[in-house]
Order: sequence, then structure tokens, then C-alpha cells
Amino acid sequence: MPRLTEARKELRRAQITEAALRCFGRNGLERTSIADITAESGLSAGSIYAHYRDKADLVQSSAREVLAERAKVLSEYAASDVPPDPDDLLGRLTAAIDPVAARVGVQTWGEATTNPAIRGIVVDMTERMRAMLHDCVTAWLVKVEHHEPDRARESAAPIAHRVMALYQAQLLYTALQSPPEETAS
Repeated sequence: MPRLTEARKELRRAQITEAALRCFGRNGLERTSIADITAESGLSAGSIYAHYRDKADLVQSSAREVLAERAKVLSEYAASDVPPDPDDLLGRLTAAIDPVAARVGVQTWGEATTNPAIRGIVVDMTERMRAMLHDCVTAWLVKVEHHEPDRARESAAPIAHRVMALYQAQLLYTALQSPPEETAS
């Protein structure tokens, strides 16, 4: 049997993670089984276990994926020539919220209260997102509002904190407003 290349392994892991996210969005983290994920992905249990040790490993990978997707959007905004103002930034972020990702994200936050591995991922990704928001707001203050860089970094902290809080509130609202059957795809 031919060995899988690293690129092929990553594609397979992504396929499994996407199937897991759909299942978690429909059924919840606790009620989703590996059998559900195999059915959703069209792969065998052996294939899933070749890439993930167990369901907990898959939950951790899925949590990273959901949180990394938001971080990716923020890094693009921070790097733009004319960064959006805080209201526009929040509007763009909230407009990009996917109901399935919101449901999984909120479930992941809940899991983080009792699972140290998930907590580490959530805390790390939340701090990274907060730092990127801070960078976005700082860049806006410097490039658009013409603040001095040091003053801009200082002024950006409470603004970024509020943007983060409002974004998280919208994630929760979206997760609670989207019934599981709506998230099935």
C-alpha cells in the first residue's frame, strides 16, 4: 500500500475535521460519536483513528480549526493598507460568523471549563485574537487617525477589548439563534 504524503495527510485530516465540525454543530460535542463522524465523512473508523488518537483529540483539533479561522480573518485586516475602524471591524467579523462554527465555538468554550487541554487552546486562541484586534485598532489609529504609535498602542487596548467582547457576544447570540437542523449541511 502506498504511503500517504504529508499534503495528503493534511487533506485527510481537514476532511475529518470538517465532518466532525458538522456533526458537533448538529449533535453537540458530547452526543457526537466517532460513528457519526465516519458516516459524515464517508471514511472508515480506521482512517479516522489513523489521524486522531480518539474523540478528544478530534475535539481539540476542531477547536483549533474554529478559533484559527477567526484569527486568520483578523490577521488579514491588521495587515491591510487602510485598516477598518473598530465599528467596521466588528461589523466585518460578525457578518462572517457561520452558525455551525458559532455553535461549535460556544460548545468549545463550555468544554474549556472542565477540560484543561481545551482550556489551553481556547485561552491561547482568545489571547491571539485579542492581540490581533489590538494590532488592527493600533494600525487604524496610526494610519487613519494619525496617532503616534506609542499612544495608539495604549489607546487601542480598551477598544480592542470591547470589540472582542461584542464579537464574543454575537457568537453566543448566533449559536443560540441557530437551531441544529439549520446547521445540517
